[in-house]
Amino acid sequence: MASTVRPGFVKSDRLQKLPPYLFAEIDKKKKAAIAQGRDVLNLGVGDPDRPTPAAIIKSLQKHVENSKFHQYALDQGAPELRRSIANFCAKRYGIELDPETEILPLIGSKEGIAHFPLAVLNPGDYALVPDPCYPVYRSSSRFAGGDVHIMPLRPELGFQPDFDAIPASVYNKTKLMFLNYPNNPTAATADLGFFQRVFDLAEMHDFVVAQDAAYNEMYFDEPAPSLLQIPGARDRTIEFHSLSKTFNMTGWRVGFAIGGAPLISALGQVKSNTDSGIFTAIQFAAITALDEYDTLTPPIRALYKERRDAFVDGLKKIGFDAPTPQATFYVWIPCPKGYTSTELCSLLLDQADLVTTPGRGFGESADGFIRAALTVETPRLVEAVDRIAKLKI
Repeated sequence: MASTVRPGFVKSDRLQKLPPYLFAEIDKKKKAAIAQGRDVLNLGVGDPDRPTPAAIIKSLQKHVENSKFHQYALDQGAPELRRSIANFCAKRYGIELDPETEILPLIGSKEGIAHFPLAVLNPGDYALVPDPCYPVYRSSSRFAGGDVHIMPLRPELGFQPDFDAIPASVYNKTKLMFLNYPNNPTAATADLGFFQRVFDLAEMHDFVVAQDAAYNEMYFDEPAPSLLQIPGARDRTIEFHSLSKTFNMTGWRVGFAIGGAPLISALGQVKSNTDSGIFTAIQFAAITALDEYDTLTPPIRALYKERRDAFVDGLKKIGFDAPTPQATFYVWIPCPKGYTSTELCSLLLDQADLVTTPGRGFGESADGFIRAALTVETPRLVEAVDRIAKLKI
């Protein structure tokens, strides 16, 4: 009797259609260079290099001793955290939110963003996604069965989409638009006039807006606004906030969504079927962070402003036309003539031991840029500029 050869494991079609996750690929190359004993300067992944403020750490140490917090957390988050978020939003943005229905704590904003398309998209619906963008917007929309329509971020428009270029046939099938201001990777900002236009489009074409506000507190001069400050916008808007960059808490995995009650409820329904909430001790540490925002966050912003000025001024002196970012801790650097983003990043790693991120990894429209993260000390950023200068690009 002939033996039957069984095929090995084959990934699902949805996974096979995805490109390799950008930051995982960068990390592999970085580790290989470090393994060779090279002095690698990592300006790649945007992960704060400074520790979480001591007040937040002490809060966690206190609350982790509470045995009541060792059980499953509430799916909708601790009521104390939701009230703290409401107080923060009222003070920071002038937004009055119902802690019971318009706020949902998240296991980091990325988790909420990844789950949200499952709450609003049916197969064949369009999601409008900026390009370049955080890759999760595209992948989560496709996982939900939606079709992705790319909105190129035009440099001549301040890295904002040209909404007039989107065909009526696409608007007619659109159920979701992703936005991200302050923007990763371009560091572009948006004002309330821009958000008003977005809300007007959402009203006109009957879709929901998901605004990724992870960098809202990483501004340098003018505070970044919230889309929910537009009158009536919460009915069509969900906004994702993160404690990761604001408080140097990337590894803690805590953020929150705010918006209209039906949208928050829909996301909560997805989450109740996929996770069991944030460890409660971390939620209480997050309360400490938000309650002490006015004390803890300004020094973090000041540090990145110092780094920004040193790095961007240095780049300009050696001939790079790098705009000065008004928010985020990223610098969006145009590639010199003759280089693609992948080629330039490879050159910087191979010949200068400098890790940067190719724009191409964020979207097809971004191949003429690379991204540098201001997540090393100022002297090392000055050294990075010196290394680039020696290449005579």
